[in-house]
Amino acid sequence: MDFSIGIMFFLTFGCISSRKFKSSISVKNGSPWGNWDKPHYCPKGYAHAFQLKVQDYQGALSWEDDTGLNGIRLHCTDGTTIESTVGKWGTWQEIESCPKGNLQQFSLQVEEHQGIRDDTAANNIRFRCEFGVVLEGLGHNWGKFGDWSESCAPGFICGIITKMDIDQGIGDDTALNDVKFYCCY
Repeated sequence: MDFSIGIMFFLTFGCISSRKFKSSISVKNGSPWGNWDKPHYCPKGYAHAFQLKVQDYQGALSWEDDTGLNGIRLHCTDGTTIESTVGKWGTWQEIESCPKGNLQQFSLQVEEHQGIRDDTAANNIRFRCEFGVVLEGLGHNWGKFGDWSESCAPGFICGIITKMDIDQGIGDDTALNDVKFYCCY
């Protein structure tokens, strides 16, 4: 490995895994499918903006499978972006950014289990910024927003971990099912 590439790798990934957080915040309405990835952290600073990866509506026919929310990307105050596991479907939407301050709290929109019909799990997210502004993602309106998480206050969101359902091949895919965020002070 080239020395400069090795240094860049360490600065990008070595610091992310060694960052210390003070607490984590979660919600109770996440879906049960999938597995948790490992946490990812802003190398320095905090998350002040986010972006969602969302699959477009696939149609009403029984063989057309909707997954809804496929990824959450955090934009950090140090200029880096972080994300946990990301599903393979959809496209990244516009960046939603706090007008001033950083992200402190969230609420997840989740569709309840549909039985034999198409499940989507998580479909959208809202964040509350440090000065009270609420930002809503550009996901689908399927399901309901749950209660707000605890707040990171007096700190801010600095890390993410997602629970992602893997590609089923033939079957009902859900992609992102749940998320937790880490708080740094």
